[in-house]
Amino acid sequence: MKQSALSSLGSSLPREARDTLFLLAVIGWVVFMQVAHIPWWCTVLTAGVLIWRGRLAVRNQPLPGWPWRLGLLLITLVATWFTHQTLLGRDAGVTLVVVLLALKTLELRARRDAFVVFFLAFFALLTHFFYSQSLLTAAGILIALLGLLTALVNAHLPVGRPPLMQSARIAGGMALLGAPIMLVLFLLFPRMAPLWGLPDDGMTGRSGLSNSMRVGEIAKLVIDDRTALRVRFEDRPPPQARLYFRGPVLSDFDGVEWRPLRSGFPAQMALPANLQVAGEPVRYQVTMEPNQRPWLFVLEATPEAPRLPSGQASMTADLQWRTDRPVSERVRFDAVSYPQFRHGPTQQVVALQDHLELPPGYNPRTLTLAQQLRREFGAGPQNAPALVDAVMNRLRTGGYAYTLEPGVYGANTADEFWFDRREGFCEHIASSFVILMRAMDIPARLVTGYQGGELNGVDGYWTVRQRDAHAWTEVWLQDQGWVRVDPTSAVAPGRIGSLERLRAPEGLFAGAVRTLNPTLSAQLRDFWEAVNSGWDQWVLNYTQGRQLNLLKNLGFSAPSWTDLAYVLIGVVVLVSLVGAAWTLWERQQRDPWLRLLRRAHRRLQRLGLQSSEQLPPRGLAQQVIQQWGETPFARSLSAWLLRLEAQRYARGSPLTLATLQNEFQQLNWPREPKR
Repeated sequence: MKQSALSSLGSSLPREARDTLFLLAVIGWVVFMQVAHIPWWCTVLTAGVLIWRGRLAVRNQPLPGWPWRLGLLLITLVATWFTHQTLLGRDAGVTLVVVLLALKTLELRARRDAFVVFFLAFFALLTHFFYSQSLLTAAGILIALLGLLTALVNAHLPVGRPPLMQSARIAGGMALLGAPIMLVLFLLFPRMAPLWGLPDDGMTGRSGLSNSMRVGEIAKLVIDDRTALRVRFEDRPPPQARLYFRGPVLSDFDGVEWRPLRSGFPAQMALPANLQVAGEPVRYQVTMEPNQRPWLFVLEATPEAPRLPSGQASMTADLQWRTDRPVSERVRFDAVSYPQFRHGPTQQVVALQDHLELPPGYNPRTLTLAQQLRREFGAGPQNAPALVDAVMNRLRTGGYAYTLEPGVYGANTADEFWFDRREGFCEHIASSFVILMRAMDIPARLVTGYQGGELNGVDGYWTVRQRDAHAWTEVWLQDQGWVRVDPTSAVAPGRIGSLERLRAPEGLFAGAVRTLNPTLSAQLRDFWEAVNSGWDQWVLNYTQGRQLNLLKNLGFSAPSWTDLAYVLIGVVVLVSLVGAAWTLWERQQRDPWLRLLRRAHRRLQRLGLQSSEQLPPRGLAQQVIQQWGETPFARSLSAWLLRLEAQRYARGSPLTLATLQNEFQQLNWPREPKR
């Protein structure tokens, strides 16, 4: 009933109103995809303007005057300024473009105004890529693109009431014809850095990594389910509990915040890495998402530099791998790691003093606990393993819990964790553990990174998400060096294994599917992630290096941007020539109007009239009159040729090719001469 009512409404509306409503619907879809990135008032204002314009079109009422448009524009400028504190930049610019697109529909009177709306909508469509380049975003943009092309084709059709489906078919055909050119440009057009900047993505209050860690200021941790990196192992991967992807190491603590160490020792007295590996290596490939930081996440420990497509990587003394510039685009590299390793000095050195420092006046009860443990288990480097085991046993049996909502801690975060709250997430546990270790004169430091991941059974990749961000510790033991100790594993073993991984809240549909059929939910999730991984690998990860590798495969020994430009120009010219030749051939072979005219030329040639096949119908009619005079056959054939010309070029001609073909057969042709 609803569909028939809508179709009857569409058929009863004038063409101008119908086309306007279709264009407003397409613009509404373009704006709908930006709802998550524009202010709420922008969404309300845009929706109101579009509904207002649609109502005016249905009722055939006059459009509002310029005072209305000027007033709405001023409101938009003021609201944008108060929201973004600027009228420039990405977010403010997108907000203005969305509102201006809606306001432009209020002066949609002539075809010129429609073209301005079309091109402004195309520009607004491109702004979606400022925020996301996912496969889902690309699919939504493709739908909007086909809708805008349909509206644009419909605006160029002659007067009458052509159905929208006809315009949609023409638009789809145009998109398919342009697909080869788009593919060539995608493969060969030089990859350049974007013309806009990406803001820092603060991780405060969300799972993820930063170059510092403020303990106790986050009351609730929001799980971030975005992908951080994808890993594909060549052989059998290590157990999930041993997948530690090392990131920044934090050793400097001021009582509130942990930061990377800035040692004042000379280079010859700095803490050496002394990395020693053993056992079988693990070979794997990492696809890392951009993080705007010069960090490379690899498994502990990686003695050799990862093979990057461009740039250089170096390892710091605390085993963190860094690049020579921030990772601003998706990067893929190969690495080799050794799960069995030792690092750091094995005997006391002066530089270890940095990892014993504690700010005065903080956590007095933790300091008292440290003294009690030293009296019970003994002091000195030889008793450090026993003290570590004692603290880990306290975490296992002392009623401590892992939670994502620990509340806001006070100034003495370690005291509150050990004696009052007894709960927190990994940063509370690891920070309190390091403070207690240092209070017992055991060098210790925080290590941040990612732990674990999920295996996708469809494509074989391990997906590591922002929710897998983790903080663990390293303690220094004599004759052993730095030893990894993860205190979270004592409080919540499932957080490190595969049983209780952190998960983002699910939507209503996903939650219902998981409840009804957990296996189906997991399979759908793996399939979707595999499709997205393929999109990332083959589309978004098509970088400058892969372009030059393509030229190498084509036979260039040392390809450069000049070679890439030559190949691109050559391919475009070749495709253009092939397209033009094919269009000419198709027009000659398949155009029914030209085929009918060619039949007339050949029939007259057999009757003795020599004429060029490029002669138009009017010129051919004149030659017929000259050849046969004012005979009935000449007059009827000449009139038929003029009607054939009118069918092709006269606007609104009622003649059809089928009618002309029948008339051509019924002409009283004279007998052809014998050869």
